[in-house]
Amino acid sequence: MLPILTTPVRWLSALSLSALSLAAQAAPVQVSVTIENLARADSIGFAPLHVGFGNGTFDAFNEGQAPTAPIISVAEGGSGSAWQPAFEAAEPLATRGVIGGPLLSGQTRTQTFLVDPAVNRYFTFAAMVIPSNDFFIGNDSPLEHRLFNAAGDLQINAITVKARDIWNAGSEAFSVAGAAFLVNGSNPVRSDEGGVVRFNFSELAGFNGQTTAAGYVFNSNLAGSDDIYRISFQTSAVPEPQSLALTAMGLLTMLGLQRRRGKSVTKA
Repeated sequence: MLPILTTPVRWLSALSLSALSLAAQAAPVQVSVTIENLARADSIGFAPLHVGFGNGTFDAFNEGQAPTAPIISVAEGGSGSAWQPAFEAAEPLATRGVIGGPLLSGQTRTQTFLVDPAVNRYFTFAAMVIPSNDFFIGNDSPLEHRLFNAAGDLQINAITVKARDIWNAGSEAFSVAGAAFLVNGSNPVRSDEGGVVRFNFSELAGFNGQTTAAGYVFNSNLAGSDDIYRISFQTSAVPEPQSLALTAMGLLTMLGLQRRRGKSVTKA
């Protein structure tokens, strides 16, 4: 009788260990991302923030090079209509999303994402600066912000963007008529610039005195060292699925019963 009982005991033991191993290895985390507009009152705002947690492959732009369609879709209007699909194509397993806007001076937004830190350790972001024709914030290198170490621990609590970190996409020429977020501007009105991506915040002063869509009179009032934007991160564990826990417990119970039966047969 013992050979007959040995197979199910081994099977149940292996299945139980597999279930417990799965519970231990499945370690996604909830990442709460909070964004803050730190710019001075009546200064710049920001369109929705496009974010991605990935493996560091997707690269939307490079300093000194012509702007790509993905970054233009962020810098000119803020929609990210090409940025999001390009990210998905480059990294199908990435976690992506958008944190709503516009974000005016002093405002904050928070959104939570489910992230697998073993696969998606890097954080990438991009948002249009408003008012502007094609200004934005974002990370040039996709490997710049490694959020998690090999153990899945959070390594970065916050990313602070300064005025000198504002990018000019180089895709649209400066004009009030074509600027987003101005009463006297219309985003669809544009003239090609044919330039390259570069740092540039001083040109925003060209909108001083213009009334914004939010009703305030714009005054850039920016110095290069000014903090203008902050992205903060907090993580929390994802509750273990009850079904998985119950399955593991059930298998262990069955294993115990089979072992007791095996002992009874041996004695008989």
